[in-house]
Amino acid sequence: MTNARNFRGGFNLQASGFNPQMPGHSTSHDMILRQEPRTVKKVGAGIGLPYEVRLEMALMLDDHQCALTVALHQYNKHHWMTEGAEAFLSLHELLNEHREKTNDHIDMIGERVTRLGGVPTAHPVTQHELSYIKHEVEGRYSIRDFLRNDLEHELKIQEMIRMQIQRAHDLKDFGTVEVLEEVLRDREDLAYHLYSVLEDDTLVRGMHHLLDHRQDIAGDRPFPPGSKLQ
Repeated sequence: MTNARNFRGGFNLQASGFNPQMPGHSTSHDMILRQEPRTVKKVGAGIGLPYEVRLEMALMLDDHQCALTVALHQYNKHHWMTEGAEAFLSLHELLNEHREKTNDHIDMIGERVTRLGGVPTAHPVTQHELSYIKHEVEGRYSIRDFLRNDLEHELKIQEMIRMQIQRAHDLKDFGTVEVLEEVLRDREDLAYHLYSVLEDDTLVRGMHHLLDHRQDIAGDRPFPPGSKLQ
Protein backbone atom coordinates (compact mmCIF):
# COMPACT_ATOMS: atom_id res chain seq x y z
CA MET A 1 0.00 0.00 0.00
CA THR A 2 3.01 2.31 0.10
CA ASN A 3 2.44 3.41 -3.51
CA ALA A 4 -1.30 3.97 -3.09
CA ARG A 5 -1.68 7.74 -3.32
CA ASN A 6 -5.46 7.61 -3.01
CA PHE A 7 -5.49 5.55 0.18
CA ARG A 8 -8.61 7.09 1.71
CA GLY A 9 -10.73 5.88 -1.18
CA GLY A 10 -12.33 9.28 -1.86
CA PHE A 11 -12.85 11.33 -5.01
CA ASN A 12 -9.95 13.34 -6.44
CA LEU A 13 -11.83 16.60 -6.97
CA GLN A 14 -8.64 18.60 -6.49
CA ALA A 15 -6.84 16.78 -9.32
CA SER A 16 -7.62 18.94 -12.35
CA GLY A 17 -5.28 20.16 -15.08
CA PHE A 18 -1.60 19.36 -15.52
CA ASN A 19 0.32 18.01 -12.54
CA PRO A 20 4.12 17.61 -12.98
CA GLN A 21 4.05 14.87 -10.32
CA MET A 22 1.55 12.78 -12.27
CA PRO A 23 2.72 10.15 -14.79
CA GLY A 24 1.88 11.04 -18.35
CA HIS A 25 1.57 14.78 -17.68
CA SER A 26 5.13 15.95 -18.34
CA THR A 27 6.37 14.17 -21.47
CA SER A 28 7.93 16.49 -24.07
CA HIS A 29 6.10 16.38 -27.42
CA ASP A 30 5.17 18.50 -30.43
CA MET A 31 1.41 17.92 -30.37
CA ILE A 32 -1.05 20.82 -30.33
CA LEU A 33 -2.67 21.07 -26.89
CA ARG A 34 -6.39 21.82 -27.00
CA GLN A 35 -7.42 20.99 -23.42
CA GLU A 36 -5.63 20.02 -20.22
CA PRO A 37 -6.33 16.65 -18.55
CA ARG A 38 -9.25 16.36 -16.12
CA THR A 39 -10.76 19.69 -17.09
CA VAL A 40 -14.05 20.50 -18.86
CA LYS A 41 -14.79 22.99 -21.62
CA LYS A 42 -15.94 26.41 -20.44
CA VAL A 43 -18.56 26.54 -23.21
CA GLY A 44 -19.73 24.40 -26.09
CA ALA A 45 -20.30 21.10 -24.32
CA GLY A 46 -23.90 20.93 -25.57
CA ILE A 47 -25.23 20.00 -22.11
CA GLY A 48 -27.13 22.72 -20.27
CA LEU A 49 -25.47 22.33 -16.89
CA PRO A 50 -23.30 24.98 -15.23
CA TYR A 51 -19.55 24.72 -15.71
CA GLU A 52 -18.97 23.91 -12.03
CA VAL A 53 -21.49 21.06 -12.11
CA ARG A 54 -20.00 19.58 -15.27
CA LEU A 55 -16.50 19.77 -13.80
CA GLU A 56 -17.42 18.08 -10.52
CA MET A 57 -19.42 15.34 -12.24
CA ALA A 58 -16.71 14.74 -14.85
CA LEU A 59 -13.97 14.40 -12.21
CA MET A 60 -16.01 11.94 -10.18
CA LEU A 61 -16.91 9.94 -13.28
CA ASP A 62 -13.27 9.87 -14.31
CA ASP A 63 -12.38 8.40 -10.92
CA HIS A 64 -14.90 5.61 -11.59
CA GLN A 65 -13.40 5.08 -15.03
CA CYS A 66 -9.93 4.76 -13.50
CA ALA A 67 -11.17 2.36 -10.82
CA LEU A 68 -13.00 0.20 -13.35
CA THR A 69 -9.86 0.02 -15.47
CA VAL A 70 -7.91 -1.24 -12.46
CA ALA A 71 -10.68 -3.78 -11.82
CA LEU A 72 -10.48 -4.85 -15.47
CA HIS A 73 -6.72 -5.46 -15.25
CA GLN A 74 -7.23 -7.59 -12.14
CA TYR A 75 -10.06 -9.53 -13.78
CA ASN A 76 -7.77 -10.15 -16.77
CA LYS A 77 -5.14 -11.70 -14.52
CA HIS A 78 -7.64 -13.87 -12.66
CA HIS A 79 -9.28 -14.99 -15.91
CA TRP A 80 -5.90 -16.05 -17.31
CA MET A 81 -4.88 -17.88 -14.13
CA THR A 82 -8.01 -19.85 -13.26
CA GLU A 83 -7.29 -23.47 -12.40
CA GLY A 84 -8.86 -26.38 -10.57
CA ALA A 85 -12.00 -28.47 -10.89
CA GLU A 86 -14.44 -25.55 -10.41
CA ALA A 87 -12.33 -22.75 -11.78
CA PHE A 88 -10.78 -23.90 -15.02
CA LEU A 89 -14.01 -23.86 -17.03
CA SER A 90 -16.85 -22.34 -15.01
CA LEU A 91 -14.90 -19.53 -13.32
CA HIS A 92 -12.87 -18.95 -16.46
CA GLU A 93 -16.10 -18.13 -18.30
CA LEU A 94 -17.60 -16.23 -15.36
CA LEU A 95 -14.57 -13.93 -15.13
CA ASN A 96 -14.67 -13.42 -18.88
CA GLU A 97 -18.24 -12.12 -18.51
CA HIS A 98 -16.99 -9.79 -15.77
CA ARG A 99 -14.26 -8.51 -18.10
CA GLU A 100 -16.71 -7.83 -20.90
CA LYS A 101 -19.21 -6.04 -18.65
CA THR A 102 -16.45 -3.97 -17.04
CA ASN A 103 -15.17 -2.91 -20.44
CA ASP A 104 -18.71 -1.82 -21.37
CA HIS A 105 -18.93 0.28 -18.20
CA ILE A 106 -15.58 1.92 -18.82
CA ASP A 107 -16.86 2.93 -22.25
CA MET A 108 -20.18 4.26 -20.91
CA ILE A 109 -18.53 6.36 -18.22
CA GLY A 110 -15.69 7.59 -20.44
CA GLU A 111 -18.23 8.77 -23.01
CA ARG A 112 -20.23 10.58 -20.33
CA VAL A 113 -17.07 12.38 -19.20
CA THR A 114 -16.52 13.51 -22.78
CA ARG A 115 -20.13 14.64 -23.21
CA LEU A 116 -19.78 16.80 -20.12
CA GLY A 117 -16.85 18.48 -21.89
CA GLY A 118 -14.15 16.59 -20.02
CA VAL A 119 -10.94 14.74 -20.87
CA PRO A 120 -10.97 11.15 -19.53
CA THR A 121 -7.74 9.84 -18.01
CA ALA A 122 -6.13 7.20 -20.23
CA HIS A 123 -2.51 6.81 -19.06
CA PRO A 124 -2.40 3.44 -17.20
CA VAL A 125 -0.12 4.62 -14.39
CA THR A 126 -2.16 7.79 -13.87
CA GLN A 127 -5.33 5.70 -13.79
CA HIS A 128 -3.94 3.60 -10.95
CA GLU A 129 -2.83 6.70 -9.05
CA LEU A 130 -6.32 8.24 -9.31
CA SER A 131 -8.24 5.01 -8.70
CA TYR A 132 -9.97 4.53 -5.33
CA ILE A 133 -9.20 0.80 -5.57
CA LYS A 134 -5.73 -0.66 -6.03
CA HIS A 135 -4.52 -3.71 -7.90
CA GLU A 136 -3.52 -6.68 -5.79
CA VAL A 137 0.21 -7.40 -5.45
CA GLU A 138 1.79 -9.45 -8.23
CA GLY A 139 2.03 -13.22 -7.98
CA ARG A 140 -0.09 -16.38 -7.99
CA TYR A 141 -2.48 -16.80 -5.07
CA SER A 142 -5.38 -19.11 -4.35
CA ILE A 143 -8.50 -18.82 -6.48
CA ARG A 144 -10.46 -17.91 -3.35
CA ASP A 145 -8.02 -15.07 -2.63
CA PHE A 146 -8.39 -13.85 -6.21
CA LEU A 147 -12.18 -13.82 -5.97
CA ARG A 148 -12.21 -12.20 -2.53
CA ASN A 149 -10.04 -9.39 -3.86
CA ASP A 150 -12.40 -8.93 -6.81
CA LEU A 151 -15.39 -8.85 -4.45
CA GLU A 152 -13.74 -6.17 -2.29
CA HIS A 153 -13.25 -4.10 -5.44
CA GLU A 154 -16.88 -4.50 -6.44
CA LEU A 155 -18.19 -3.47 -3.04
CA LYS A 156 -16.03 -0.33 -3.05
CA ILE A 157 -17.09 0.56 -6.61
CA GLN A 158 -20.74 0.25 -5.58
CA GLU A 159 -20.18 2.49 -2.58
CA MET A 160 -18.54 5.22 -4.64
CA ILE A 161 -21.11 5.07 -7.45
CA ARG A 162 -23.96 5.46 -4.94
CA MET A 163 -22.24 8.54 -3.54
CA GLN A 164 -22.11 10.17 -6.98
CA ILE A 165 -25.69 9.19 -7.85
CA GLN A 166 -26.86 11.05 -4.75
CA ARG A 167 -24.67 14.04 -5.57
CA ALA A 168 -25.83 14.07 -9.20
CA HIS A 169 -29.46 14.11 -8.05
CA ASP A 170 -28.69 17.11 -5.85
CA LEU A 171 -27.10 18.92 -8.83
CA LYS A 172 -29.89 17.87 -11.23
CA ASP A 173 -27.48 16.04 -13.53
CA PHE A 174 -30.01 13.38 -14.42
CA GLY A 175 -28.03 12.21 -17.46
CA THR A 176 -25.20 11.12 -15.20
CA VAL A 177 -27.71 9.54 -12.81
CA GLU A 178 -29.11 7.40 -15.63
CA VAL A 179 -25.68 6.19 -16.71
CA LEU A 180 -24.53 5.38 -13.18
CA GLU A 181 -27.75 3.63 -12.16
CA GLU A 182 -27.34 1.20 -15.05
CA VAL A 183 -23.70 0.62 -14.13
CA LEU A 184 -24.59 0.14 -10.45
CA ARG A 185 -27.22 -2.50 -11.17
CA ASP A 186 -24.70 -4.45 -13.24
CA ARG A 187 -21.94 -4.13 -10.64
CA GLU A 188 -24.30 -5.45 -7.96
CA ASP A 189 -24.96 -8.49 -10.16
CA LEU A 190 -21.23 -9.05 -10.66
CA ALA A 191 -20.60 -8.83 -6.91
CA TYR A 192 -23.44 -11.28 -6.26
CA HIS A 193 -21.84 -13.74 -8.67
CA LEU A 194 -18.53 -13.50 -6.81
CA TYR A 195 -20.17 -13.80 -3.40
CA SER A 196 -22.15 -16.84 -4.56
CA VAL A 197 -19.10 -18.80 -5.73
CA LEU A 198 -17.41 -18.02 -2.41
CA GLU A 199 -20.35 -19.43 -0.43
CA ASP A 200 -19.85 -22.32 1.99
CA ASP A 201 -21.25 -25.19 -0.08
CA THR A 202 -19.40 -26.88 -2.95
CA LEU A 203 -19.61 -30.10 -4.96
CA VAL A 204 -15.87 -30.80 -5.19
CA ARG A 205 -14.69 -30.40 -1.60
CA GLY A 206 -15.22 -34.07 -0.67
CA MET A 207 -14.19 -34.99 2.89
CA HIS A 208 -10.92 -33.06 2.97
CA HIS A 209 -12.42 -30.12 4.84
CA LEU A 210 -13.56 -32.46 7.60
CA LEU A 211 -10.22 -34.21 7.93
CA ASP A 212 -8.07 -31.09 8.18
CA HIS A 213 -10.57 -29.28 10.47
CA ARG A 214 -10.07 -26.05 8.52
CA GLN A 215 -13.67 -26.06 7.23
CA ASP A 216 -12.67 -24.26 3.99
CA ILE A 217 -15.67 -21.95 3.98
CA ALA A 218 -16.29 -18.47 2.62
CA GLY A 219 -15.36 -16.85 5.91
CA ASP A 220 -11.91 -18.42 6.19
CA ARG A 221 -10.25 -15.02 5.92
CA PRO A 222 -11.35 -11.99 7.97
CA PHE A 223 -13.15 -9.42 5.81
CA PRO A 224 -13.30 -6.04 7.59
CA PRO A 225 -16.46 -4.21 6.39
CA GLY A 226 -14.54 -0.92 6.30
CA SER A 227 -11.68 -2.22 4.17
CA LYS A 228 -10.57 0.21 1.44
CA LEU A 229 -7.89 -1.99 -0.10
CA GLN A 230 -7.03 -5.66 -0.08
